[in-house]
Amino acid sequence: MVDDVRVNDRLTIPAAELAWRFSRASGPGGQGVNTTDSRVELSWDLGGSQLLPPMLKERAGERLGHRLVQGVLTVTASEHRSQLRNREAAAARLAGLVASAIAAPPRVRRETRPSKGSVERRIAAKKRRGETKRNRRSYPSD
Repeated sequence: MVDDVRVNDRLTIPAAELAWRFSRASGPGGQGVNTTDSRVELSWDLGGSQLLPPMLKERAGERLGHRLVQGVLTVTASEHRSQLRNREAAAARLAGLVASAIAAPPRVRRETRPSKGSVERRIAAKKRRGETKRNRRSYPSD
């Protein structure tokens, strides 16, 4: 059974902060689909958790703002027929969302100009290509 959710090397969400809900899932499952609660909802209170430092909590709140309902992040899984596999899928999905939300922003690209040599090589290649195409014509143009 899934206990704590490991987000990355330094962050693991303890099971005490997670809330699980189970319901009947639609889709494949035969006769058992109407009797087993295989759909899984996993919720984590991001706003109320003391797990993240304030800076990371703010970053995650900004990036996950559209997914949060009163500070709670909820993911669902119902693609598998068994509840256990759906629990694992929901935990993996939550871990992926949190990891991408707290990841450091990418470095800003500093604009550079192409070197003089690379510009000359590019233009020379274009001229060679044009000459090749010109030589394919059945009538000479020049």
